[in-house]
Amino acid sequence: MLWNASAINGYDIEARDGPLGTVSDLLFEDVGWAIRWMVVDTGNWLPGRKVLLPLSALGKPDQALRQFPVKLTMQQVKDSPDVDTDQPVSRQIEAHVYDYYGWDPYWGSSFFPISNAMATPFVSPPQLTEATPRGLASADAPPNGGDPHLRSIAAVTGYRIHATDGEIGHVEDLLVDDAGWSIRYITVDTGKWWSGERVLISPRSVREIDWADRLVHLNVDCQKVKAGPPYNPAVTVDGAYDETFLTYYGIRWVAG
Repeated sequence: MLWNASAINGYDIEARDGPLGTVSDLLFEDVGWAIRWMVVDTGNWLPGRKVLLPLSALGKPDQALRQFPVKLTMQQVKDSPDVDTDQPVSRQIEAHVYDYYGWDPYWGSSFFPISNAMATPFVSPPQLTEATPRGLASADAPPNGGDPHLRSIAAVTGYRIHATDGEIGHVEDLLVDDAGWSIRYITVDTGKWWSGERVLISPRSVREIDWADRLVHLNVDCQKVKAGPPYNPAVTVDGAYDETFLTYYGIRWVAG
């Protein structure tokens, strides 16, 4: 199922023994366009604190209840490493969280970036009786050089999009596939270029992202986008549309 990333914000996160807070953002890596972390605002439970949860720790989202179940306890989340989610999340910080929960990091797995598969199968961490010392990372953790490809969905929303021959609008939303938590499409508000229209762009059509100038550069021209399969936000993007779209753009997704 495809989700509008913006629609997930505000979903309640339910641990095995109680509420954790609400979704405030999703972090993705811009090489394989895979969601890596969910940012949870803990609200009144842990005032002023946000926590990172890997997507593999989540159960199936419930649209009716606007809720995600989590395969963790409240105490496990409470004792997890502190993370300043308002700052870039480095590989060392990611390693701290993985090390705390006893999970293998996605960069150490056989995960292929363009895929519908998760990095590793979820294995519930042991019930911890006391917190792992904050700031303690495994000996073989990646260097603290930061992960230049880990990005915030909230931050990228609004970026202007340039085809090879001109601007076509801005990022309005991202469509996320919950089967493997990959970003399947970028929803574009075409603005003045094609007034009143929305179009979809595949991440595979992105040539590069200029993060400093908030620009997404495509490898296709304006006419290619305009002549593509029409998109109606009120209609669910299904398998038939997906196949038509990918055929039109000559895109092949690698199976996980």
